[in-house]
Amino acid sequence: MSSNVVINLVTREEFKVSPVQPALGAEISGVDLKQPLTPELRDAIKAALLKYKVLFFRDQDVSHAEHVAFAGAFGPLYPHPTTTAIDGFPEIHRIARSQFPQPTPGGFPDRKFAGPSVFHSDTSWRFIPTWGVVLKGVNIPEIGGDTIWVDAEKAYANLSDEFKAELEGKFATHDFREALHKAGKDYPIIAHPIVRTHPETGAKILWVNFSQKPQVLGLSRADSDALLVRILDEYRRPEYQVRLKWRPNTVVFWDNRATSHYAVHDYGDFPREVQRVLIAEKTLPYEHY
Repeated sequence: MSSNVVINLVTREEFKVSPVQPALGAEISGVDLKQPLTPELRDAIKAALLKYKVLFFRDQDVSHAEHVAFAGAFGPLYPHPTTTAIDGFPEIHRIARSQFPQPTPGGFPDRKFAGPSVFHSDTSWRFIPTWGVVLKGVNIPEIGGDTIWVDAEKAYANLSDEFKAELEGKFATHDFREALHKAGKDYPIIAHPIVRTHPETGAKILWVNFSQKPQVLGLSRADSDALLVRILDEYRRPEYQVRLKWRPNTVVFWDNRATSHYAVHDYGDFPREVQRVLIAEKTLPYEHY
């Protein structure tokens, strides 16, 4: 594993980027997220994010306003239409254990997809999904409740040439209507390419959201399920993963375009809570949600 990288900024600020796993993930130290970011520091964090895909900031007791300000330094924020917002801060989404039924182990291919315990990316049901996520740990169990991220770029790069050819030009559905309908809203079913090109790095990404009833267009249900299971098997490979042991006031910033993540439900009825802010690419005039 690489040694710590020290980035010196023209403002004389510095921070350390310590890789956590060979695949992806780095812990950032020497940064106080309660303070406004200078342009130089913002750009350095963004560069680290593009390289490591998931950044971990420990012991960051940020207020709601500071959480929003940090995320907002990287782009417009997206108030999610179905999650519980914090009073006075519609950009912050409260995600608590009480909001989810007990998940079905594995989550696929039984298509129940209850709860967050399945590999997914956030807001992929939108025509232009949000690109960044800033998540703060609020009420964290002493044991359990980890989150796993997958480097979807490595997952694609290491596929056989035959499998890459098989995936070329294929699209999978992203269907969030059930949750939207419960919130009194609607949005059409979107189909995105299974092999996505990252808009900033140009890397190819293996990209399926297993929480949103995926089906590969042009295939029978049986053939679609068989193909999706092969993709899921790539996500499950430990060589492509980083796993975070949460602590209160841990803040995680990840590139939603380059990763898939899995919230591990192994903490029973503990009222685990995290708070999320989403960073948008842009919003099209005809998009209401």
